[in-house]
Amino acid sequence: MDISPRLARWITRELVAADAEHVLRELGDLSDSVLGGQDRERIQAALVIRSGGERARFDGMLRLAREDWRDLLVAADLGHGDWRNVLDDVLGPAGGSA
Repeated sequence: MDISPRLARWITRELVAADAEHVLRELGDLSDSVLGGQDRERIQAALVIRSGGERARFDGMLRLAREDWRDLLVAADLGHGDWRNVLDDVLGPAGGSA
């Protein structure tokens, strides 16, 4: 599964190398049930942006997503209609080089 360039940049910037590799691998292996028919980047970002760069917190968000992707979005403050704006604020504009 693809990971957007801006999300991949955020991950490699915010996490130590070994943890970034783990996170990128896990994001690439997400099942369709975790995505819940939602935008892929939205779900992937929800897993990482509230992790604070901590692998254990990411793993906790991953467990939450596997139980219910809706709870994940709410926990990551991406459960509302302005989620695209939130991603732009955190990751930089889509298609940009931020």
